[in-house]
Amino acid sequence: MDEVKIIEIKKSIFEDNDRDADLLRGELKERGVYLLNLMSAPGSGKTTTLIETINRLKDKLRIAVMEADIDSDVDAVKIKEATGIPSIQLHTGGMCHLDAEMTRQGLRAVFDDLNAQRAIGRFEENPDLVILENVGNLVCPAEFDTGAVKNAMILSVPEGHDKPLKYPLMFSVCDVVVINKTDVMPYFDFDMEKCREYIHMRNPKATVIPICAKTGEGVDAFAEWLLTEVNNWKSK
Repeated sequence: MDEVKIIEIKKSIFEDNDRDADLLRGELKERGVYLLNLMSAPGSGKTTTLIETINRLKDKLRIAVMEADIDSDVDAVKIKEATGIPSIQLHTGGMCHLDAEMTRQGLRAVFDDLNAQRAIGRFEENPDLVILENVGNLVCPAEFDTGAVKNAMILSVPEGHDKPLKYPLMFSVCDVVVINKTDVMPYFDFDMEKCREYIHMRNPKATVIPICAKTGEGVDAFAEWLLTEVNNWKSK
């Protein structure tokens, strides 16, 4: 029997995307724009966390947001209304993640929007920070490098402290893990120390920040982490 040729398509896709992501990081560095890729499962509180964080940073950094969803513009509208910063919606056409080229397309729209606003006397410079709120999913987004400087994720208490064991890649690629909804810990079997242990099993260098976006508890710590990251990166 003749041998069957096997083509590793998945590997090729990832390799091409990784090269494109590195190019995008270089382009953003030249512009002085720090890109944060924020991931989580649906319902973890990404948008609420972003609103609370942005409102603590918008007087210190120029910020823009890209909201990625399969459909709707609910989150982009919510961000813009609650913070007053530029926010655009990205529709993925049914895809459960963003890759580097999709991110680049979104960034072009961000810069085009800012150029239009610059023409009427607003936003005189590029943003210091662009936050990509990725599609709510603990699997696909972790597989694709978006070109971001750092990856962050939000894990909510109702999801359980064992998620790092079940979704290893997501926790391996994230530089910071925000544990949200700490106010409901008394009602769930969630062990914070076990969660930290499991996260550090996947990524010993990951920063872990417990917060409650609803009450604002702990959000200052995340905002400070992000501000320090952006300032350190821009000074290099």
